[in-house]
Amino acid sequence: MKILLADTAATLKLGFMLGQTLSAGSVVLLEGDLGAGKTTLVQGLGKGLGITESIVSPTFTLINEYIEGRIPLYHLDLYRLDAQEVLALNLEIYWEGVEVNPGIVAIEWAERMPYKPSSYIHVGLNYGDDGTRQAEITPFNCNISEFTTNI
Repeated sequence: MKILLADTAATLKLGFMLGQTLSAGSVVLLEGDLGAGKTTLVQGLGKGLGITESIVSPTFTLINEYIEGRIPLYHLDLYRLDAQEVLALNLEIYWEGVEVNPGIVAIEWAERMPYKPSSYIHVGLNYGDDGTRQAEITPFNCNISEFTTNI
């Protein structure tokens, strides 16, 4: 599914709708160029979960955990890492909910992951020729029909 994002507000709204719709255990893998809106989409996702804390990119901390919302949000940024460093993070603890409370896992720069969960939503963010952005949302082994009816 492709969605035109005319501006930052549209990117926030898309994230907001995801946050209101997705359930614990959902994984959102985000890919796109620098400045394409990955962090903005996660900020909207947090608002949709009812998180009031400021959501910032975890480029240097790698993982930010927000637990005050409807369900936890785990926001990861793999920009500075190579595949071996990503392996060392044991990311599956977040989507398996073994060592943390189940929540939504949002991973920026997911193309750097050497492995992926068994089910996830891929969100590719790209620039359009006219300065707009476009999101391409693809579910893998999961159902997002409830989400798509709200668009």
